[in-house]
Amino acid sequence: MQVKFDRSKHVFHSDAFAEIIKDTIRFFNGTPVHQLPPPENFIGAGVYALYYIGKSTLYKYLYEANRISFEQPIYVGKAVPRGWRQARLQEAANELYARLNDHENSITQTRNLRIEDFRCRFMILEDAAADMIGTVEASLIRQYKPIWNSCIDGFGNHDPGSGRYNQAKSDWDILHPGRSWAIKLKGVHPTEKEIKEKALAYYGSNIE
Repeated sequence: MQVKFDRSKHVFHSDAFAEIIKDTIRFFNGTPVHQLPPPENFIGAGVYALYYIGKSTLYKYLYEANRISFEQPIYVGKAVPRGWRQARLQEAANELYARLNDHENSITQTRNLRIEDFRCRFMILEDAAADMIGTVEASLIRQYKPIWNSCIDGFGNHDPGSGRYNQAKSDWDILHPGRSWAIKLKGVHPTEKEIKEKALAYYGSNIE
């Protein structure tokens, strides 16, 4: 028998879920801030944020926002448990720590960023809470609109591999050149001037 379509019967609402997300963000914002990468290796997956405290004219707003306390991330990301995407979770490993090390490598390869100007904070989500990793990451991105998530794409990219270098460099690799694999990319991309203008204009319209 054909059932009349009623969208309202498909929409999930949960005040309890909304409160849990608020709790996770409050916890996240209260976690300690470390150098990038943190000083010790550790086990766990979860969500992290990077903060910039340098004096680049591109990110002047971030210097002002973070020079006293760490309020505005430049990037938010996640590191999921091994096997998470295939629903075949494996023994816990150092996914978060490894991801933060990847970011250190990207930054140190550039010609115009210093790793000393970056800090990180992170939250480990394990057992049943690991199912919330993507949700918490998305909530933090919506709340803070980090420029490397929302405007200047490409920071979290990896080497696409042999045979795929016909694609364009990301905005991030144009602004912050140096990653050895990105130099091989041959596709057409916006000019550095265009990307800089976009970056300089970003916080004027995206931060209240």
